[in-house]
Amino acid sequence: MFTKQELLQHRSSVDQLKKQSSLSPQNAEKLGQSIASSWQRSVSSSIPKERLAAPLLSQNKKNKSSLDLALETCSDELSHIAEQSSMVIAVGDVGSTIIWTASSNQMQSAAEKVHFIAGGQWAEDMVGTNALALSLKTQQSSCVFSNEHYMESIHDWVCYAAPILDPYSKQVLGVVDLSTTWKKHNTLGVLAAERCASIIQTALIEQQRQRLYIRAFATPQIIFNHKSLVLTPRQVEILVILALCPNGLNLENLHQALYGERKVSIGTLKAEMSQLRDILGGMLGSRPYRLLADVEADFLSAEQALDAGYVASALQLYKGVFLSKTESPFLCAWRDCLESRLSDAIFKTKETDLLLKHVAHFPEAIDAVERLMELFPSEHPARLSLSKFKDVY
Repeated sequence: MFTKQELLQHRSSVDQLKKQSSLSPQNAEKLGQSIASSWQRSVSSSIPKERLAAPLLSQNKKNKSSLDLALETCSDELSHIAEQSSMVIAVGDVGSTIIWTASSNQMQSAAEKVHFIAGGQWAEDMVGTNALALSLKTQQSSCVFSNEHYMESIHDWVCYAAPILDPYSKQVLGVVDLSTTWKKHNTLGVLAAERCASIIQTALIEQQRQRLYIRAFATPQIIFNHKSLVLTPRQVEILVILALCPNGLNLENLHQALYGERKVSIGTLKAEMSQLRDILGGMLGSRPYRLLADVEADFLSAEQALDAGYVASALQLYKGVFLSKTESPFLCAWRDCLESRLSDAIFKTKETDLLLKHVAHFPEAIDAVERLMELFPSEHPARLSLSKFKDVY
Protein backbone atom coordinates (compact mmCIF):
# COMPACT_ATOMS: atom_id res chain seq x y z
CA MET A 1 0.00 0.00 0.00
CA PHE A 2 1.05 3.59 -0.57
CA THR A 3 0.78 6.33 2.03
CA LYS A 4 -1.52 9.24 1.30
CA GLN A 5 1.50 11.54 1.11
CA GLU A 6 3.16 9.33 -1.54
CA LEU A 7 0.00 9.34 -3.63
CA LEU A 8 -0.38 13.11 -3.37
CA GLN A 9 3.24 13.55 -4.38
CA HIS A 10 2.72 11.34 -7.42
CA ARG A 11 -0.34 13.34 -8.48
CA SER A 12 1.65 16.54 -8.14
CA SER A 13 4.48 15.12 -10.28
CA VAL A 14 2.03 14.11 -13.00
CA ASP A 15 0.52 17.61 -12.98
CA GLN A 16 3.98 19.12 -13.49
CA LEU A 17 4.71 16.79 -16.40
CA LYS A 18 1.37 17.63 -18.02
CA LYS A 19 2.23 21.32 -18.07
CA GLN A 20 5.24 20.72 -20.31
CA SER A 21 4.69 21.32 -24.02
CA SER A 22 6.69 18.16 -24.78
CA LEU A 23 8.19 15.45 -22.61
CA SER A 24 11.93 14.88 -22.54
CA PRO A 25 13.08 11.25 -22.81
CA GLN A 26 13.98 11.37 -19.12
CA ASN A 27 10.53 12.60 -18.07
CA ALA A 28 8.81 10.17 -20.39
CA GLU A 29 10.78 7.39 -18.73
CA LYS A 30 9.81 8.74 -15.30
CA LEU A 31 6.14 8.76 -16.24
CA GLY A 32 6.26 5.48 -18.13
CA GLN A 33 6.71 5.29 -21.89
CA SER A 34 3.31 3.72 -22.51
CA ILE A 35 1.53 6.52 -20.61
CA ALA A 36 3.62 9.21 -22.31
CA SER A 37 2.88 7.78 -25.76
CA SER A 38 -0.80 7.52 -24.91
CA TRP A 39 -0.88 11.20 -23.87
CA GLN A 40 0.59 12.17 -27.25
CA ARG A 41 -1.96 10.09 -29.13
CA SER A 42 -4.79 11.50 -27.00
CA VAL A 43 -3.80 15.09 -27.77
CA SER A 44 -3.63 14.37 -31.50
CA SER A 45 -7.09 12.75 -31.41
CA SER A 46 -8.76 16.14 -30.79
CA ILE A 47 -11.01 14.82 -28.02
CA PRO A 48 -13.45 17.54 -26.90
CA LYS A 49 -12.28 19.17 -23.65
CA GLU A 50 -15.84 19.22 -22.38
CA ARG A 51 -16.19 15.43 -22.70
CA LEU A 52 -16.82 14.07 -19.20
CA ALA A 53 -18.24 10.65 -20.08
CA ALA A 54 -17.52 8.00 -22.67
CA PRO A 55 -19.81 7.89 -25.72
CA LEU A 56 -22.48 5.21 -25.41
CA LEU A 57 -23.16 2.51 -28.00
CA SER A 58 -26.46 0.64 -27.98
CA GLN A 59 -26.00 -3.05 -27.17
CA ASN A 60 -28.06 -5.14 -29.58
CA LYS A 61 -25.82 -7.99 -30.69
CA LYS A 62 -27.29 -10.56 -33.04
CA ASN A 63 -24.85 -13.30 -32.04
CA LYS A 64 -23.01 -13.87 -28.79
CA SER A 65 -19.23 -14.12 -28.98
CA SER A 66 -17.20 -16.74 -27.11
CA LEU A 67 -16.31 -14.00 -24.63
CA ASP A 68 -20.01 -13.21 -24.03
CA LEU A 69 -20.73 -16.90 -23.40
CA ALA A 70 -17.76 -17.28 -21.05
CA LEU A 71 -18.91 -14.28 -19.01
CA GLU A 72 -22.28 -15.93 -18.45
CA THR A 73 -20.55 -18.71 -16.50
CA CYS A 74 -18.12 -16.62 -14.43
CA SER A 75 -20.09 -13.38 -13.87
CA ASP A 76 -21.02 -14.30 -10.28
CA GLU A 77 -17.37 -14.83 -9.32
CA LEU A 78 -16.30 -11.54 -10.95
CA SER A 79 -19.18 -9.66 -9.33
CA HIS A 80 -18.11 -11.01 -5.94
CA ILE A 81 -14.58 -9.72 -6.52
CA ALA A 82 -15.91 -6.25 -7.39
CA GLU A 83 -18.07 -6.12 -4.27
CA GLN A 84 -15.42 -7.42 -1.88
CA SER A 85 -12.74 -5.04 -3.19
CA SER A 86 -15.04 -1.96 -3.37
CA MET A 87 -14.26 -1.70 -7.09
CA VAL A 88 -16.04 -1.67 -10.41
CA ILE A 89 -15.05 -4.38 -12.86
CA ALA A 90 -15.59 -4.06 -16.60
CA VAL A 91 -14.93 -6.31 -19.56
CA GLY A 92 -14.33 -4.67 -22.93
CA ASP A 93 -14.16 -6.08 -26.44
CA VAL A 94 -11.20 -5.65 -28.81
CA GLY A 95 -12.36 -2.14 -29.67
CA SER A 96 -12.49 -0.96 -26.02
CA THR A 97 -16.29 -0.98 -25.89
CA ILE A 98 -17.53 -2.33 -22.54
CA ILE A 99 -19.72 -5.43 -22.90
CA TRP A 100 -20.24 -6.27 -19.19
CA THR A 101 -19.77 -4.63 -15.79
CA ALA A 102 -20.33 -5.30 -12.12
CA SER A 103 -19.91 -2.64 -9.46
CA SER A 104 -19.63 -2.36 -5.72
CA ASN A 105 -22.02 0.05 -4.02
CA GLN A 106 -19.11 2.45 -3.47
CA MET A 107 -18.30 2.81 -7.19
CA GLN A 108 -21.66 2.33 -8.89
CA SER A 109 -22.75 5.97 -9.07
CA ALA A 110 -19.32 7.16 -10.22
CA ALA A 111 -19.21 4.44 -12.90
CA GLU A 112 -22.65 5.32 -14.26
CA LYS A 113 -21.79 9.04 -14.33
CA VAL A 114 -18.84 8.55 -16.70
CA HIS A 115 -20.51 5.70 -18.69
CA PHE A 116 -18.19 3.03 -17.34
CA ILE A 117 -21.05 0.65 -18.13
CA ALA A 118 -22.07 -1.73 -20.91
CA GLY A 119 -21.97 0.18 -24.19
CA GLY A 120 -19.40 2.73 -22.98
CA GLN A 121 -16.80 3.35 -25.70
CA TRP A 122 -13.43 3.65 -23.97
CA ALA A 123 -11.21 3.66 -27.04
CA GLU A 124 -8.23 5.97 -26.69
CA ASP A 125 -9.34 8.22 -29.54
CA MET A 126 -12.72 8.64 -27.80
CA VAL A 127 -11.75 9.42 -24.19
CA GLY A 128 -7.96 9.52 -24.17
CA THR A 129 -5.56 7.69 -21.87
CA ASN A 130 -7.18 4.93 -19.81
CA ALA A 131 -6.07 1.49 -18.63
CA LEU A 132 -8.65 -0.48 -20.60
CA ALA A 133 -7.58 0.95 -23.97
CA LEU A 134 -3.89 0.94 -23.00
CA SER A 135 -3.88 -2.80 -22.28
CA LEU A 136 -5.42 -3.50 -25.67
CA LYS A 137 -2.91 -1.18 -27.37
CA THR A 138 0.15 -2.72 -25.68
CA GLN A 139 -1.34 -6.21 -25.19
CA GLN A 140 0.06 -6.07 -21.67
CA SER A 141 -1.28 -5.41 -18.19
CA SER A 142 -1.47 -1.72 -17.30
CA CYS A 143 -2.20 0.73 -14.52
CA VAL A 144 -3.38 4.30 -15.05
CA PHE A 145 -3.33 6.37 -11.88
CA SER A 146 -5.49 9.40 -11.14
CA ASN A 147 -4.51 12.38 -13.33
CA GLU A 148 -2.58 10.14 -15.71
CA HIS A 149 -6.03 9.71 -17.24
CA TYR A 150 -6.75 12.14 -20.05
CA MET A 151 -10.40 12.80 -19.19
CA GLU A 152 -10.69 15.01 -16.09
CA SER A 153 -13.86 13.33 -14.83
CA ILE A 154 -11.86 10.19 -13.93
CA HIS A 155 -8.90 11.89 -12.26
CA ASP A 156 -10.24 10.51 -8.96
CA TRP A 157 -9.86 6.94 -10.28
CA VAL A 158 -7.08 4.40 -10.47
CA CYS A 159 -7.57 1.64 -13.02
CA TYR A 160 -5.87 -1.71 -13.53
CA ALA A 161 -6.36 -3.73 -16.69
CA ALA A 162 -5.22 -6.97 -18.30
CA PRO A 163 -5.84 -8.41 -21.78
CA ILE A 164 -8.00 -11.53 -22.14
CA LEU A 165 -6.40 -14.14 -24.40
CA ASP A 166 -8.04 -16.99 -26.23
CA PRO A 167 -6.61 -20.06 -24.45
CA TYR A 168 -5.73 -21.79 -27.73
CA SER A 169 -5.12 -19.28 -30.50
CA LYS A 170 -3.60 -16.74 -28.04
CA GLN A 171 -5.43 -13.95 -29.89
CA VAL A 172 -6.58 -11.04 -27.72
CA LEU A 173 -10.35 -11.34 -27.27
CA GLY A 174 -10.86 -8.34 -25.01
CA VAL A 175 -9.76 -6.75 -21.76
CA VAL A 176 -10.77 -6.73 -18.10
CA ASP A 177 -10.48 -3.59 -15.97
CA LEU A 178 -10.70 -3.10 -12.20
CA SER A 179 -11.19 0.49 -11.03
CA THR A 180 -11.46 2.28 -7.70
CA THR A 181 -10.61 5.68 -6.20
CA TRP A 182 -6.98 6.84 -6.40
CA LYS A 183 -6.63 6.92 -2.62
CA LYS A 184 -6.97 3.12 -2.61
CA HIS A 185 -4.17 2.59 -5.13
CA ASN A 186 -2.41 -0.71 -4.42
CA THR A 187 0.60 -2.37 -6.04
CA LEU A 188 -1.43 -5.59 -6.17
CA GLY A 189 -4.10 -4.01 -8.38
CA VAL A 190 -2.56 -5.22 -11.64
CA LEU A 191 -2.25 -8.75 -10.22
CA ALA A 192 -5.95 -8.62 -9.34
CA ALA A 193 -6.82 -7.65 -12.92
CA GLU A 194 -4.65 -10.51 -14.23
CA ARG A 195 -6.45 -12.88 -11.86
CA CYS A 196 -9.81 -11.76 -13.30
CA ALA A 197 -8.48 -12.31 -16.84
CA SER A 198 -7.42 -15.83 -15.77
CA ILE A 199 -10.93 -16.55 -14.43
CA ILE A 200 -12.43 -15.54 -17.76
CA GLN A 201 -9.89 -17.60 -19.71
CA THR A 202 -10.74 -20.66 -17.60
CA ALA A 203 -14.41 -20.09 -18.41
CA LEU A 204 -13.47 -19.91 -22.10
CA ILE A 205 -11.84 -23.34 -21.86
CA GLU A 206 -14.99 -24.81 -20.26
CA GLN A 207 -17.21 -23.12 -22.84
CA GLN A 208 -15.17 -24.40 -25.77
CA ARG A 209 -15.36 -28.13 -25.12
CA GLN A 210 -16.60 -28.85 -28.65
CA ARG A 211 -14.63 -26.21 -30.47
CA LEU A 212 -13.46 -25.84 -34.06
CA TYR A 213 -10.82 -23.20 -34.71
CA ILE A 214 -10.08 -22.28 -38.33
CA ARG A 215 -7.13 -20.21 -39.46
CA ALA A 216 -7.36 -19.30 -43.14
CA PHE A 217 -4.98 -16.31 -43.37
CA ALA A 218 -1.43 -17.20 -44.45
CA THR A 219 -0.94 -20.92 -43.66
CA PRO A 220 -4.31 -22.66 -43.10
CA GLN A 221 -4.75 -24.57 -39.86
CA ILE A 222 -7.70 -26.45 -38.35
CA ILE A 223 -7.85 -27.23 -34.62
CA PHE A 224 -10.69 -29.38 -33.28
CA ASN A 225 -11.04 -29.94 -29.55
CA HIS A 226 -7.49 -28.69 -28.99
CA LYS A 227 -5.91 -31.02 -31.59
CA SER A 228 -4.51 -29.92 -34.94
CA LEU A 229 -6.13 -31.82 -37.82
CA VAL A 230 -4.41 -33.01 -41.00
CA LEU A 231 -6.89 -32.25 -43.79
CA THR A 232 -6.79 -31.96 -47.56
CA PRO A 233 -6.98 -28.44 -49.05
CA ARG A 234 -10.49 -29.31 -50.28
CA GLN A 235 -11.64 -30.31 -46.80
CA VAL A 236 -10.28 -27.05 -45.41
CA GLU A 237 -12.25 -25.14 -48.06
CA ILE A 238 -15.42 -27.03 -47.13
CA LEU A 239 -15.05 -26.12 -43.47
CA VAL A 240 -14.42 -22.46 -44.32
CA ILE A 241 -17.52 -22.35 -46.56
CA LEU A 242 -19.66 -23.90 -43.81
CA ALA A 243 -18.22 -21.44 -41.26
CA LEU A 244 -19.29 -18.59 -43.56
CA CYS A 245 -22.76 -20.17 -43.98
CA PRO A 246 -23.77 -21.04 -40.39
CA ASN A 247 -27.33 -21.97 -41.42
CA GLY A 248 -25.94 -24.70 -43.64
CA LEU A 249 -26.01 -25.66 -47.33
CA ASN A 250 -27.58 -28.57 -49.18
CA LEU A 251 -25.35 -30.82 -51.27
CA GLU A 252 -26.00 -29.02 -54.57
CA ASN A 253 -25.34 -25.53 -53.20
CA LEU A 254 -22.20 -26.69 -51.41
CA HIS A 255 -20.96 -28.28 -54.65
CA GLN A 256 -21.57 -25.02 -56.54
CA ALA A 257 -19.84 -22.94 -53.87
CA LEU A 258 -16.84 -25.27 -53.82
CA TYR A 259 -16.37 -26.21 -57.48
CA GLY A 260 -18.40 -23.74 -59.52
CA GLU A 261 -18.41 -24.85 -63.18
CA ARG A 262 -15.53 -27.32 -62.78
CA LYS A 263 -16.34 -30.86 -63.86
CA VAL A 264 -16.28 -32.56 -60.46
CA SER A 265 -18.88 -35.17 -59.61
CA ILE A 266 -21.33 -34.97 -56.72
CA GLY A 267 -19.93 -38.32 -55.59
CA THR A 268 -16.50 -36.76 -55.02
CA LEU A 269 -18.01 -34.18 -52.70
CA LYS A 270 -19.99 -36.88 -50.88
CA ALA A 271 -16.74 -38.76 -50.26
CA GLU A 272 -15.12 -35.60 -48.84
CA MET A 273 -18.10 -35.05 -46.53
CA SER A 274 -18.00 -38.67 -45.37
CA GLN A 275 -14.33 -38.32 -44.41
CA LEU A 276 -15.01 -35.02 -42.60
CA ARG A 277 -17.88 -36.61 -40.66
CA ASP A 278 -15.55 -39.38 -39.48
CA ILE A 279 -13.05 -36.74 -38.30
CA LEU A 280 -15.56 -34.37 -36.63
CA GLY A 281 -17.95 -37.01 -35.33
CA GLY A 282 -21.33 -35.58 -34.42
CA MET A 283 -20.20 -32.01 -35.03
CA LEU A 284 -20.96 -32.11 -38.79
CA GLY A 285 -24.68 -32.01 -39.43
CA SER A 286 -26.44 -32.99 -42.67
CA ARG A 287 -29.62 -31.97 -44.54
CA PRO A 288 -28.36 -29.29 -44.72
CA TYR A 289 -24.62 -29.69 -44.16
CA ARG A 290 -23.62 -27.46 -41.26
CA LEU A 291 -21.11 -27.18 -38.43
CA LEU A 292 -22.51 -27.99 -34.98
CA ALA A 293 -19.35 -27.24 -32.99
CA ASP A 294 -18.51 -23.84 -31.55
CA VAL A 295 -16.65 -22.20 -34.45
CA GLU A 296 -13.90 -19.60 -34.07
CA ALA A 297 -12.10 -18.36 -37.19
CA ASP A 298 -9.56 -15.64 -37.89
CA PHE A 299 -11.45 -14.50 -41.01
CA LEU A 300 -14.78 -14.29 -39.16
CA SER A 301 -13.11 -12.26 -36.40
CA ALA A 302 -11.57 -9.93 -39.00
CA GLU A 303 -14.95 -9.41 -40.65
CA GLN A 304 -16.59 -8.69 -37.29
CA ALA A 305 -13.81 -6.25 -36.44
CA LEU A 306 -14.38 -4.35 -39.69
CA ASP A 307 -18.15 -4.33 -39.06
CA ALA A 308 -17.48 -2.70 -35.67
CA GLY A 309 -14.93 -0.24 -37.10
CA TYR A 310 -12.01 -1.88 -35.27
CA VAL A 311 -9.39 -1.48 -38.00
CA ALA A 312 -6.41 -2.29 -35.78
CA SER A 313 -7.90 -5.64 -34.77
CA ALA A 314 -8.75 -6.54 -38.36
CA LEU A 315 -5.23 -5.78 -39.58
CA GLN A 316 -3.69 -7.66 -36.68
CA LEU A 317 -5.62 -10.77 -37.70
CA TYR A 318 -4.73 -10.43 -41.39
CA LYS A 319 -1.40 -12.30 -41.33
CA GLY A 320 -1.48 -13.21 -45.02
CA VAL A 321 -3.75 -13.86 -47.99
CA PHE A 322 -7.02 -15.69 -47.26
CA LEU A 323 -6.75 -19.22 -48.77
CA SER A 324 -4.36 -18.01 -51.47
CA LYS A 325 -4.58 -21.24 -53.53
CA THR A 326 -8.34 -21.72 -53.49
CA GLU A 327 -10.28 -21.99 -56.75
CA SER A 328 -13.67 -21.99 -55.05
CA PRO A 329 -15.76 -19.21 -56.68
CA PHE A 330 -17.55 -18.57 -53.39
CA LEU A 331 -14.33 -18.23 -51.38
CA CYS A 332 -12.61 -16.15 -54.08
CA ALA A 333 -15.55 -13.73 -54.12
CA TRP A 334 -15.54 -13.51 -50.31
CA ARG A 335 -11.78 -12.89 -50.30
CA ASP A 336 -12.11 -10.09 -52.87
CA CYS A 337 -14.80 -8.43 -50.76
CA LEU A 338 -12.76 -8.67 -47.55
CA GLU A 339 -9.59 -7.34 -49.19
CA SER A 340 -11.56 -4.43 -50.66
CA ARG A 341 -12.94 -3.55 -47.22
CA LEU A 342 -9.50 -3.81 -45.64
CA SER A 343 -7.96 -1.59 -48.30
CA ASP A 344 -10.71 0.98 -47.86
CA ALA A 345 -10.10 1.01 -44.08
CA ILE A 346 -6.34 1.38 -44.65
CA PHE A 347 -6.79 4.45 -46.85
CA LYS A 348 -9.05 6.05 -44.24
CA THR A 349 -6.83 5.55 -41.19
CA LYS A 350 -4.31 8.12 -40.01
CA GLU A 351 -2.46 5.81 -37.60
CA THR A 352 1.04 5.42 -39.02
CA ASP A 353 2.17 3.07 -36.22
CA LEU A 354 -0.68 0.72 -37.07
CA LEU A 355 0.20 0.71 -40.77
CA LEU A 356 3.92 0.20 -40.14
CA LYS A 357 3.14 -2.79 -37.95
CA HIS A 358 0.85 -4.19 -40.66
CA VAL A 359 3.55 -3.85 -43.32
CA ALA A 360 6.06 -5.55 -41.00
CA HIS A 361 3.75 -8.57 -40.62
CA PHE A 362 2.46 -8.53 -44.21
CA PRO A 363 5.10 -7.08 -46.57
CA GLU A 364 2.81 -7.52 -49.60
CA ALA A 365 0.41 -4.85 -48.25
CA ILE A 366 1.08 -2.30 -51.00
CA ASP A 367 -2.06 -0.33 -50.05
CA ALA A 368 -0.60 0.23 -46.55
CA VAL A 369 2.71 1.34 -48.11
CA GLU A 370 0.89 3.82 -50.37
CA ARG A 371 -1.12 5.17 -47.44
CA LEU A 372 2.05 5.65 -45.38
CA MET A 373 3.60 7.57 -48.28
CA GLU A 374 0.55 9.86 -48.20
CA LEU A 375 0.71 10.38 -44.43
CA PHE A 376 4.46 10.92 -43.99
CA PRO A 377 5.80 14.38 -44.90
CA SER A 378 8.26 14.50 -47.81
CA GLU A 379 11.28 14.91 -45.49
CA HIS A 380 10.35 11.97 -43.23
CA PRO A 381 13.23 9.44 -43.05
CA ALA A 382 10.86 6.49 -43.54
CA ARG A 383 9.77 7.67 -47.00
CA LEU A 384 12.98 6.55 -48.70
CA SER A 385 12.75 2.97 -47.49
CA LEU A 386 9.02 2.89 -48.24
CA SER A 387 9.55 4.16 -51.78
CA LYS A 388 12.13 1.41 -52.41
CA PHE A 389 9.71 -1.08 -50.93
CA LYS A 390 6.97 0.19 -53.24
CA ASP A 391 9.21 -0.13 -56.31
CA VAL A 392 9.39 -3.89 -55.75
CA TYR A 393 5.75 -4.05 -56.74
